[in-house]
Amino acid sequence: MKRLFCCIVTFLYFFPAEAQQPVIVSPQWLNDNLNDPNLVILYTGFVIKGDFDREHIEGSRFLWADWLAPNTPEASMNPVDVKTATKRLQDLGINKNSKIVLCHKGGDVTITSRMFCSLEYFGLQGKVSYLNGGIEAWKKAGYTVTNKPSVHKKGNYVASINPVLVNKDYVLNALNTGSQLVVDARLKRWYDGDITGNPRDGHIAGALNIPYPDMVDSTNSIKPAAVLEKNFTTVAPDKNKEIVLYCFIGQTACVDYVVGRSLGYNMKVYDGSMQEWSRDEKLPMEKTKK
Repeated sequence: MKRLFCCIVTFLYFFPAEAQQPVIVSPQWLNDNLNDPNLVILYTGFVIKGDFDREHIEGSRFLWADWLAPNTPEASMNPVDVKTATKRLQDLGINKNSKIVLCHKGGDVTITSRMFCSLEYFGLQGKVSYLNGGIEAWKKAGYTVTNKPSVHKKGNYVASINPVLVNKDYVLNALNTGSQLVVDARLKRWYDGDITGNPRDGHIAGALNIPYPDMVDSTNSIKPAAVLEKNFTTVAPDKNKEIVLYCFIGQTACVDYVVGRSLGYNMKVYDGSMQEWSRDEKLPMEKTKK
């Protein structure tokens, strides 16, 4: 038994677990890692290809959000199937050893956060980082941009499902068992019950509230870690308890997802969110008493 233990320890020493990337990175971190051959910078958001062509961090590749989470007549931001995701990611030059950094422009924080969540959903958890402040923070730090086209080889990554996007049954089970916290990431007034245009207003019965705008400052940067920690621990003091987030369509909740991941929480996103939940009269909702 002692020999077996020594063998296991030796194996772990020489073959350690793969290091996880930081969830949120600074422009300096990115600049320090630019020469890493496995680094892949994806420029994404609501931007169009022309925005990317005009200026981007050298070596960046353009990720159109609809390639991974398109809108359909049935619902908004539906994840594509694994086969399609594999093709999209390989076309972007993603390999199994890639280290991905997402870069946004201006106020495209929510859609970029959704792309972060989408990439983790397709099996890349621990291999994706979010560039805090996006391209504006990069330029403000004194780093250069270019309009040179980016050239890269086709990647070899094969997508798989990491179930960080969940359905209404998962949420119902969380409510019934109390095994997870269900958290509304919308502004408090929507959570309380102000009119939204959905069939029913208010929030999922039993859900708590961590509004995503509280995570972002006026420069479209994620706030300091101490502020984020307070925002979360006030509502969810136990980091061992999973948080299931929702919003209107499964987009803005992803800001909380990125922040929660950076703080060490186990996070999931209810993809259907209020677009689905408010339309099903059998699903419980409530308004905050005033």
